[in-house]
Amino acid sequence: MSNTTHASIDLSELDFDPNALREKYRKERDKRIRKEADGQYQAVTGDFSKYVDDPYVEEKITREALSDEVEVVIVGGGFGGLLAGARLREAGVQDIRVIEKGSDFGGTWYWNRYPGAQCDVEAYVYLPLLEELDFVPTEKYSHAPEILAHAKSIARKYDLYSNACLQTEITHMQWHEDSARWLIETNRGDKIKAHYVVMSNGPLNRPKLPGIPGINDYKGHTFHTSRWDYDYTGGTSEGGLSKLKDKRVGIIGTGATAVQCIPHLGEFAQSLHVFQRTPSSIDVRNNRPTDTEWAKTLQPGWQQERMDNFNIITAGGFQEQDLVSDGWTEIFRNLSGPVQRKLNPHMSSSEVAAALEIADFQKMNQVRARVDSIVKDSDTAESLKPYYRQFCKRPGFHDQYLATYNLPNVTLVDTQGQGVERITEQGVVVDGVEYELDCLIFATGFDVGSNFTQQSGYDLSGRNGTALSKKWGKGLRTFHGLYSHDFPNVFTMGLTQTGFTTSIPHALNEQAKHLAYVLKHAMDNNARIVETTLEAEEEWVAIINKLANLGKRFYAECTPGYYNQEGKEDGAGFFSGQYGGGAPEFFQILEDWRAEGEFKGLDIR
Repeated sequence: MSNTTHASIDLSELDFDPNALREKYRKERDKRIRKEADGQYQAVTGDFSKYVDDPYVEEKITREALSDEVEVVIVGGGFGGLLAGARLREAGVQDIRVIEKGSDFGGTWYWNRYPGAQCDVEAYVYLPLLEELDFVPTEKYSHAPEILAHAKSIARKYDLYSNACLQTEITHMQWHEDSARWLIETNRGDKIKAHYVVMSNGPLNRPKLPGIPGINDYKGHTFHTSRWDYDYTGGTSEGGLSKLKDKRVGIIGTGATAVQCIPHLGEFAQSLHVFQRTPSSIDVRNNRPTDTEWAKTLQPGWQQERMDNFNIITAGGFQEQDLVSDGWTEIFRNLSGPVQRKLNPHMSSSEVAAALEIADFQKMNQVRARVDSIVKDSDTAESLKPYYRQFCKRPGFHDQYLATYNLPNVTLVDTQGQGVERITEQGVVVDGVEYELDCLIFATGFDVGSNFTQQSGYDLSGRNGTALSKKWGKGLRTFHGLYSHDFPNVFTMGLTQTGFTTSIPHALNEQAKHLAYVLKHAMDNNARIVETTLEAEEEWVAIINKLANLGKRFYAECTPGYYNQEGKEDGAGFFSGQYGGGAPEFFQILEDWRAEGEFKGLDIR
């Protein structure tokens, strides 16, 4: 092997063999590839519909079906819907109705109440509108109850409860050209007319299940982590699962959710079996209470400054000071190309890429060494080591997860990348061995890879009967991620050809500010229609596709997951519809567009 990959990298100084590590990554990836790709999962319909039922309903809302008209309907009561409502209120919009299938606001944080649930991006950055609500989180990483309470506080402050339709699901939306209104139908029999619609029904609400043979045969108790059954386990989202003390529990999945709830299950269950396909990368969390003296020093504009600082660093940019200074920013400080160039401005792009790969190897070696330093059993430790590049899967951070495998009642069942073989009446089978269980928990995530209709549960019928599901069937087609031609007066929020950032509420806030700017202009000018031109849409799609190609090779070589549609060769997946220039650049595009004040690319009439 040569001592250098490129002139700027001396491999003789490394304590590992990059070629051997690349080969190890490839083997670990290949053994996890399944020909079904994301077809290995199944929709939660029919016999599985119980997994989407709402276990948190305190009181069923009874009301008459509505047949009325509102100026703006916001679909979804999570942070996207809350931010849209807040920014529209600030713009002077009064006639707003939020439609939300949960019993309250909160979105992802309404559904995710499993024990140990907390944000993995610093709360001072992640929780939106902190200054507007004069609130500083009590911890660096807030737990779920505080996040849900904050969501409700936003709804109260901006008067979003007063006209809301909670416990309500949309079944269809139809555009009426003559009246320039959308007719929205719901499972409550509502027929609501809306001049404008803001869709913020994100993907992190509809659970997905693995298509394991025999999944219907199991006779024990079962639930999905996003619909946690505290009646069965006892305790609260803070833990204390005392009813499991005589229960044999199994959990399928070791992603971000499982990492947070497994320590609580291990503490209380008689026995816990964790069925793992691919280990997560787990680094230090180091959560701590908020320093009240620090909080007193915060000046107006502090949160936006902190959000921007975090966003730039986690997009690979350079900042003189790292305000957040956590696991996320450490990763990017080590891996960012701009920093490499700052150290050596003469490096070519290929040399930068090689330097980044070496830095990635070094960081992941550190993550794997942490496993050895904590987990006592060598075989278990080896199974818990992630052999892939840092961003092939969302990095995890936790201070108790790895230590849980030292408990005598906790067993890691490594499926060697194959997943569970089958489920029986009594339990789970892996490699011919049956593990009998009293309770089986699915920590198998959310449906983020399917089409719009599957995720939302309804379709839009636009101009001339065009179905949004059909238009987006072969890929998203938008202008700036917010508008789609032939679907007038509709604004989409979320991961739709926008700039992805580690802190998604930051992106949602930028989108909310933008749509509020456009809607205020439209309303001030008594517009009937706001629609992107076909030309603007085509130009934006071309930009998205050009930049998306840059990351396809990276994700195609990654271990299977929803980032690459379970290992598809073209690497398309979670990021394929995102603006490849990064979130800071995308946000600047929106800001510059507003500053021009010409509303280019929109037909407003």
